Amino acid sequence: MTRTGYVWHEIYSWHDTGTYAGLVPAGLHVQPHQNFENPETKTRFAGLVEVSGLLSHLHRISAEPATLTDILRVHTPEHVARIKAESDDRGGDAGDGTSPFGPGSYEIALLAAGGTIEATRAVLDGEAENAYALVRPPGHHAVRDQGMGYCIFANIAVAIEWARANRGVQRIAVVDYDVHHGNGTQSIFEADPDVLTISLHQDRLFPPDAGMRHEQGIGEGFGSVINIPMPAGCGNGAYIDAIDRVVAPAVRAFAPELILVASGFDASAADPLGRMSVTAAGYRAIAERLVVLARDVCDGKLVVSHEGGYSAVYVPYCGLAVLEALSGVHTGVKDPFAEIWDSSPVHALTPWQDEAISASAKLAEALQLIVPAAATTRGAAPR
Repeated sequence: MTRTGYVWHEIYSWHDTGTYAGLVPAGLHVQPHQNFENPETKTRFAGLVEVSGLLSHLHRISAEPATLTDILRVHTPEHVARIKAESDDRGGDAGDGTSPFGPGSYEIALLAAGGTIEATRAVLDGEAENAYALVRPPGHHAVRDQGMGYCIFANIAVAIEWARANRGVQRIAVVDYDVHHGNGTQSIFEADPDVLTISLHQDRLFPPDAGMRHEQGIGEGFGSVINIPMPAGCGNGAYIDAIDRVVAPAVRAFAPELILVASGFDASAADPLGRMSVTAAGYRAIAERLVVLARDVCDGKLVVSHEGGYSAVYVPYCGLAVLEALSGVHTGVKDPFAEIWDSSPVHALTPWQDEAISASAKLAEALQLIVPAAATTRGAAPR
């Protein structure tokens, strides 16, 4: 059994995204409802972790807020000041006009980034072999000077820079399997040869102009960005194939000291914002592979930070499957939707899916020749 750390704080569910009808603000002809990004998916995930009995097998890690110093290693002072001012008033928007937040969300966003830091600290200090940070708001779309896509601060990027500044870690790989492109993480590190960012996402979903294969990093960081844009409709077979043929070989070649994972469950068959068909069994298989990969390349040091996933009824089963894979504990809780979705023919790898994955695999193979050479000439930079 693996010692798996777990971060969750009730106040994450108090981050208020307003009475939207999904993505659309409520109005005269738009009946008020919930924003797609609402507390339900996370609170129900946390609830299933407890009810299943898994919680008693996990090492609880207290969420602590990120400091201003932590945040400013990644974000501009102007972005941070604006979020704080709007949060102190009546709330505002993270920066793209479609990412609302209410009063107090500045402090909650600090706790989300800090929760990912604490999970990273626990793994690097040997307190846990791996860890899952069930945090909110998410972070992988936030760029240096603004938030977007429901993200306020770049949780994983903040944790990476904390680890570099406080634990001397230099080479880090990020694997992002959220259905949306991890544009924020990529933009923050695209010129850095010591951070490998890999994003597996639905092609041209969000942001629609990001996550293309030709985006491979810039300057000294050329070769440190790998995108795997997947055609809509991919199921377990395509996702597992992409992990086996692109993600695992690239990470092995990069040889990081730590792996961070952006864990979004919006590629699920039930998600309202994606058009993929991954099931809890698929997420379990992905997590099992990442656990093995981490043990092979960095002594098991694996930190998973929660991102998207907008089906309140299905996210909990996907999340439980990942936590079971991380911990090696099987609760006996069955996915009640498995009988419907796991037998679907959608999980077979199709020729067009194979073509898309093969294109990314070929690029990744070429980049493997570049990344290690570029990184070894840099040396540890002061931060």
